[in-house]
Amino acid sequence: MTNKERIRKFALIVVPVIGSFLIRLLYLTNKKKFIAPATLSGDNFIMACWHGELLMIPYAYTRYRKTPNVKLIISDHFDGSLIAYTLAKFGFGTVRGSSTRNAAKALMASIRELKGGSDLGITPDGPKGPRHKVADGIVVMAQKADVKIVLVEIKPSSFWQLNSWDKFVIPKPFGTITYYISDLIDISELSLEDAKEFIEKGLLEHAH
Repeated sequence: MTNKERIRKFALIVVPVIGSFLIRLLYLTNKKKFIAPATLSGDNFIMACWHGELLMIPYAYTRYRKTPNVKLIISDHFDGSLIAYTLAKFGFGTVRGSSTRNAAKALMASIRELKGGSDLGITPDGPKGPRHKVADGIVVMAQKADVKIVLVEIKPSSFWQLNSWDKFVIPKPFGTITYYISDLIDISELSLEDAKEFIEKGLLEHAH
């Protein structure tokens, strides 16, 4: 085993533990405001947020599903593994792949999960952008599996922002995190481009 492999193996053990602890700590040390439906249908759905707002998404989902039954599409590389292992601490499963790697495999696996009754979580501009531009996958999945979409915007009042392609947002403690969660959205009758435009506008409605 090379040094790089040892470091990665160690990171896969340590980072998810620390990461999930910090997510919980940031959530607990902030006030929360939910502008959201009181309930969502019992039917399964796709929950979408921008890649840069992914950190605090577990609490948008668990507001409606006390027992998680969700798979998140996570890119099939080492950074994706760190995210997948961290989200597993919240009871979330994963589908590995993305629009840039193993795309067809991830698409088919996601549709199978949806048809099997699981919810699905997706960042429609991930894993590498362009930022705030919706890729085709979310539309294809929703229409092929005949499920609706929930759009989530997560806006902390005070935050650090990384100098990454997605401008990844980390809430600072002792502020307020506002969750904007849409009703279930039906895109079954929309064209691909119209659906993508509709989703993009919905996820930018409360942009800073």
